[in-house]
Amino acid sequence: MQAGAYLDVAQVTLYVFWIFFAALIFYLRREDKREGYPLVSDSGGRRPGYGIPYPPEDKKYLLRGGKVATVPNHKNDRPNPALASTAPWPGAPFVPTGNPFADGVGPGSYADREDVPELTLEDVPVIVPLRVAKGITLDPRDPDPRGMKVVGADGQVGGTVVEAWVDRAEALIRYLEVEVKGAKGTKRILLPLPFALVDRPKGYVSVDAILGSQFADAPTLAKADQVTKREEDRIVGYFGAGTLYATPERQEPIV
Repeated sequence: MQAGAYLDVAQVTLYVFWIFFAALIFYLRREDKREGYPLVSDSGGRRPGYGIPYPPEDKKYLLRGGKVATVPNHKNDRPNPALASTAPWPGAPFVPTGNPFADGVGPGSYADREDVPELTLEDVPVIVPLRVAKGITLDPRDPDPRGMKVVGADGQVGGTVVEAWVDRAEALIRYLEVEVKGAKGTKRILLPLPFALVDRPKGYVSVDAILGSQFADAPTLAKADQVTKREEDRIVGYFGAGTLYATPERQEPIV
C-alpha cells in the first residue's frame, strides 16, 4: 500500500454485507420456488414460467426401504376439482359443482397420498383397531365408547361404535369404528376422534360435522384392519366437508 493510502474497513464491511445479503435473497428466492410453482391461476391450469430467478434443481431423498423420492413433484395433486367460480374476476369464491363430500373440495380437500399404511419403526401399521393392537387397552378411568350410539348434528342416530382404532406410536385413539346402515345393508366406517365428543353421562357419541343420515355415505376401508394414508385423508376430508356442506344454512353468512 502506498504511503498516505488507507483502507476504510467500515466501507469494505458494508460492501461485503451488501453482497452477502443480495446473495442470501437470491438463494432464498430460488429455494422458495421448490414448491408452489408454476403458479395456478383462478381460471384453472398452470401459469407458464417461473419468473426470476429460476428454481433450483430437484432434490432427491433416500427413503426407508431403498426408495428414492424426488421433489418437487405433483403426485399428490388432484386435477380438475369439481369447483366453479362465482364471478369472472380473480379472487372470487368457488362453489362445488357436484357432491362436495365425494369431490374433496373446500374444507373437505385432501391430497392423494400413497395408498399404503403409515408404518412404525418395526414396519408394522401405526394405526390399527384394538382387536389387532395386542397389549394396548383403554384406561378404565376413561369412557369406553364401544357400544355407544353415534348422533349427528340433527340429533339423529347415525350408527353404533363397535371398536376404537389406536395409534401405536402415540398411544392414543385416532378413530372410532362405527357400524352404520346404508342402502346396501350395514357397513363399517371410521370416525376421526377430533370430530367426536364422547358423552359418558348421556351414553352416546355426538358429531357436529355431519347429519345422522350422512354417516352411511362415509368412505370405507379396502381392508378391515388396515387404513392407508390416502384413506385417512379421504375420511378426514369427508367429515371436514360436513362442517360447511352438511346443510345449506352452513354455507350462508353468519350475519
